[in-house]
Amino acid sequence: SPLFSTNTEQRNDFIVKDFVETLSDSAVPASRRSLPSQTAPSAFDPKPLIRTFEAALSHLGSLSEDLASNENELSASVRRAEAQHNSNAAELGAKLDQAIESFNALDSTLNGPVEEYSRGEDKGGDGGGALALRIGERLEELERQRQRAQDAKFLIQCWLDVSEKGSLSVLEDMRRLGGSDGKVKCAAIARQLLRISGRLGPETRGTNGYGGEARNGNGAPTGRGARETIEKFLESLEKDLLKQFDDHYRKQNFDGMKECATALRDFGEGASVMGMFVNQHNFFIDRSQLVTEEVAGDSETWERIADPDAEPPGVEPGLQALIDEVKLVVQEESFIIKRAFPFYEEVLARFVQRVFQQSIQQRLESVLEKADSISSLAFLRALQSSRNCISTLVDDLKAHGLTEHPEPASSLITSTLDQQLDDLFVPYLMGSSYIEREKKSLEELYSSLLFKFTTYHQSKRKKMPTTYFDRLGQRGAQLMASAREAYMDRLDSADLPASQKAMLIRIAGLKDADTKEEKTEIEVTEEDGHLSLPNAKRMLKWLAEGVGRSLELSGGIETPKDVHALLALLLTHMGDIYLDTALDAAADLAGAQEAAKTEPDLSYLPPLRTAVQVLHLLQTSISTMLAPLASPNLTIRRDIDKAAQTTLTSLEGKISTILHRALDAALAWTARLLAAQKRTDFRPRDEDLAGAIEALQTQTCLAIYTFLGRAHGAARAAIDGPNLTAWAAELATGLRALLLEHLRRFSVSLTGGLIVSKDVTKYAELVRGWGLQGTGFEEEGGMEVLVEVANLFVIGPEALRERLMKGGGVEEVGELRRFVERREDVGSVGVQAVLNGL
Repeated sequence: SPLFSTNTEQRNDFIVKDFVETLSDSAVPASRRSLPSQTAPSAFDPKPLIRTFEAALSHLGSLSEDLASNENELSASVRRAEAQHNSNAAELGAKLDQAIESFNALDSTLNGPVEEYSRGEDKGGDGGGALALRIGERLEELERQRQRAQDAKFLIQCWLDVSEKGSLSVLEDMRRLGGSDGKVKCAAIARQLLRISGRLGPETRGTNGYGGEARNGNGAPTGRGARETIEKFLESLEKDLLKQFDDHYRKQNFDGMKECATALRDFGEGASVMGMFVNQHNFFIDRSQLVTEEVAGDSETWERIADPDAEPPGVEPGLQALIDEVKLVVQEESFIIKRAFPFYEEVLARFVQRVFQQSIQQRLESVLEKADSISSLAFLRALQSSRNCISTLVDDLKAHGLTEHPEPASSLITSTLDQQLDDLFVPYLMGSSYIEREKKSLEELYSSLLFKFTTYHQSKRKKMPTTYFDRLGQRGAQLMASAREAYMDRLDSADLPASQKAMLIRIAGLKDADTKEEKTEIEVTEEDGHLSLPNAKRMLKWLAEGVGRSLELSGGIETPKDVHALLALLLTHMGDIYLDTALDAAADLAGAQEAAKTEPDLSYLPPLRTAVQVLHLLQTSISTMLAPLASPNLTIRRDIDKAAQTTLTSLEGKISTILHRALDAALAWTARLLAAQKRTDFRPRDEDLAGAIEALQTQTCLAIYTFLGRAHGAARAAIDGPNLTAWAAELATGLRALLLEHLRRFSVSLTGGLIVSKDVTKYAELVRGWGLQGTGFEEEGGMEVLVEVANLFVIGPEALRERLMKGGGVEEVGELRRFVERREDVGSVGVQAVLNGL
């Protein structure tokens, strides 16, 4: 069998299967393993394997016994080690408890009697701690007294030196050899010497009586002379510290900068070192060379910012670049300031003030000056975008924290940033200057937009108006006399830049050639005198932009006043000049059509739809945009509601008046058409009988049908919904009343009754197309009343008696009797019998 030991099983690559195969291979003789495969296989002989496995099993048994013996020895060793470890742990625990007890005893000895000592008690051995404390305090007090004595001795020595010798050699040596700490101490001592010189009596501070300064016996200056010497030393020391601070700054030695800044803090509250740090900063040096830099931007951008219909292009690129640079510089410099100055908040506040008051303010003024040279709107938009940009900068710096990063900025820096932001825009927002600019800009835009509208009203005046637009031309002079001349004078005013003048001319729809000479006639069309919904939307859009800008710029308690001012402007232009002018002209034309001898012209009705839409936009804008903004001020809110209600009620009343006048004109013309009805229409002659029967309706009926169809179509173009239904119901009611009265005036034959029925059917068809179902008109019988009346002319006596007997009351029967009496055969026996039986 192969040799093996316990190391065989301990190998990492030991595999039982391989081990058994190795034993098997070793048991087969080599001669049997090398037999050629062609020979016949011999019989299996298990004896070599059995002997090999028996030997291996025997050897494994002995190895197992050895392993068990080793395991027992190791277990005994482990038990002995554990017992020794437990003994050592117990011993160490006892020693630790002893050490803790000793420490507690010592701590009790030192600290226990302190309260008793503070009360003046002493209990022998328990007073050790109090004694140690008392000794320590006494030593500290002696050290302080010794230090004060040394300082006083040195101060007296320096004073004697300056008062007797007129020099500060001792301080000069300390200044030269003491390093930064020595210079700080020199500054403190020099200031004490300066206070001592200030307390000297008049005899030493004054002159010597001969015009010269007082001197002692050695000729050294005293009083004023000593004071001047000390001041010169302080001045020289300050310059030296500033130079040293600058050297450290150039080498980025923050510790050295901090030492110098600490010493210079006592020189004018550190103003000199803060001023030097801020003034010599590269940001201000580089920016000082760009003060005269012209505001950038292409002409297309400035044209867009001046165009009220275009979206503003945003902040001016140069200002935006400056803001971005300021943000990075202030954040980076805050890190240096905090490391270089013990009073870093004051330095940062000074740095921020300089950034805003010099760099940002200069650029802002240049941008606004450029925008103001373009137009009023360009100025307002530039003001808004610039404030938004700078306000975002302030918010970003607060959130960054600067010297407190990553925490938010301190209260001092926050208030400084807010104050600098307010100071930048106070000149443009103080008082009423801003809202006056806003009103002026809107007024110029509105006047230009309505120029052709008002010009049309003035120029299209005729003595005999025949159309709606001719009548519109008669209203201009009543509201805006000489609008064209006033507008041209405004354009020619020196206060308006050339670019703004060109923009207003474009909005007014004029060409440059129209403004070359004052006597040039401005060409306007009928469309110019028509109300335009897009123009109304433009006016409201411009107003909304102004309101939003007002909230961002002025805001707060001034908002209600600003809103009130803008509302007055809107009511004047959109209410009085635009809507009221068109409605008054339409109302005048409608009134003139009521008694016209020709068919009334209802062309003024379709434009009412635009008037209603514009009025709705105006009302919605006031209720949703303007009125809520004035809620904080109840007085202004009431004034706004009152002014808006007055204007809106007046405009709604005028629309209602126009519709009523149109209704009256339609009914008046219908009455004139009915009056032209021929007597023979309902009593045709025998020779006309065939033609009358073949005719569908009379000429009068066809004329009324056609006219009222056009009238309803015109009304439908103006109004819709319940308003149209109510107007049509009124028209139908008036038509029915006219027809009932009309039928009472004619004698109707049997054939004529058929003609009446055809006419009534045509009228009913007309009214049925107006959709009056469910209205009061239908509840009162609608046009069926006329159908029943027409039947009274054609039915026989028996049917007539039955119809009359069904009458609801005496009054209704009396009305029906009047129509029966208009029958041509009313004198017949049958009809008379019916009438006598009522």
